Amino acid sequence: MDRPRLLRLLESVRAGEVPVDQAASVLATLAPGPVPAGGSVAEGVPAVAHVDHHRGLRMGFPEVVYAPGKTPDDLARIAAEILSRSDRLLVTRVEGAALAALLAAVPDAVHHARARAVTVDRGERRTGRPGIAIVTAGTADVPVAEEARVTALALGEAPAAIYDVGVAGLHRLLARHAEIRTARVLVVVAGMEGALASVVGGLVDRPVIAVPTSAGYGMNLAGVTTLLAMMNACAPNVSVVNVDNGFGAAYVASLINRTGESA
Repeated sequence: MDRPRLLRLLESVRAGEVPVDQAASVLATLAPGPVPAGGSVAEGVPAVAHVDHHRGLRMGFPEVVYAPGKTPDDLARIAAEILSRSDRLLVTRVEGAALAALLAAVPDAVHHARARAVTVDRGERRTGRPGIAIVTAGTADVPVAEEARVTALALGEAPAAIYDVGVAGLHRLLARHAEIRTARVLVVVAGMEGALASVVGGLVDRPVIAVPTSAGYGMNLAGVTTLLAMMNACAPNVSVVNVDNGFGAAYVASLINRTGESA
């Protein structure tokens, strides 16, 4: 259960639409401790995950599932457990057999192929918050940017996508200058030398979250060169997440974007 759902329940009690004992029964399911998933003693399989059902109340969104390292069966079980008490689900970096098992277990799940993510939203249709812009240097950076975009959408944002505007053709970025300046927070995704983050940082008076990608030749070192370049950005409004971490960048961007708003 997340905060909006809890508030709706409490409002229903206040309005006399839901009996107090019924609300108490619902609240009793919000165990303070984690709930096992992915096996049981009866099955002879140890529980490999403990779902944190309080995550939505504490942080505004249910526990996000990172798929690598989990068996297809584990992933399906964990997703089902999260959805047993939440309307929303986000699974990142999911491919192959694990993806097939997840989609079979959760028929209403949406697969975002380029982002390698799966989402579920069974709640009321919401209007996304504007304010986040996701900017990429090149088309090779789009998969990481799509992970960021899908994450932002799942968190209730309405991100703008400004792709393929890197410094090798700076006029492309300048042509979108007005749109970039309207954003409250920017996620800048780039590989190679990572210069786009500094350039964008110098154009706006807003926080810029730089995402280095592993796109690049030879001594790019799978994104480490880009990471170090971004960490040495001259623009003081630039902060940096780890290589290819579109998810983490979007999560922080969402927190910034909704600061001051009621959850």
